[in-house]
Amino acid sequence: MITPVPRPSDTITAAHDRVYRALRTKIMYGEFKPGAALTLRGIGKMYDVSMTPAREAVRRLVADGGLQLSASGRVTTPALTNERIEELASIRALIEPELASRALPRAHMALIERLQSANAVIAEAVAKHDDVGYLRANLDFHRTLYLRAQAPAMLALTETVWLQLGPTMRALYARLNRTEVPHNHRLIVAALKAGDEPGLRLAVRSDVTQGLRMLTV
Repeated sequence: MITPVPRPSDTITAAHDRVYRALRTKIMYGEFKPGAALTLRGIGKMYDVSMTPAREAVRRLVADGGLQLSASGRVTTPALTNERIEELASIRALIEPELASRALPRAHMALIERLQSANAVIAEAVAKHDDVGYLRANLDFHRTLYLRAQAPAMLALTETVWLQLGPTMRALYARLNRTEVPHNHRLIVAALKAGDEPGLRLAVRSDVTQGLRMLTV
């Protein structure tokens, strides 16, 4: 069997997709602060790629709202206004309780155990004062639950909101200086165990909005 030789365009596409996904993850998990400046040269060096895949990855992330491009060509992570934070918090309040509700009929002990494990990872991040680790574990907690909803379009939209909020969420956690796992996470797990849909919706809505709205005060 003859193995096809990759075309240069295929190689570039694979490289830009790899950079896009890796950089997207970093932004979503708050590894950059709000308003942090990025350059194509720096991105290329970070991922050992040429300018072309770095430029295409940035183009996609700008379209997703994960990066901002000024008229002068300067690329930065989002530095959100109070109005934008409020808007994104409202989107989370609408979609994420619905995802949790759809997940409830498919909840089982294995899921609850995974959520409790995620809370243990959050507790470790809290103890280490690791803001990035906290945000990563927090989003993993929610993603683990929402995957059970089997609603890929809603989850994709939710993750785009997380992407836009990533740097802001990192700044929020640093400001809150938490000392324990969020109380609403415990309420979410308890509601899942009890099959309590209203309680689950309330706990999720409170969890995804309370902290963000502190930033707009």
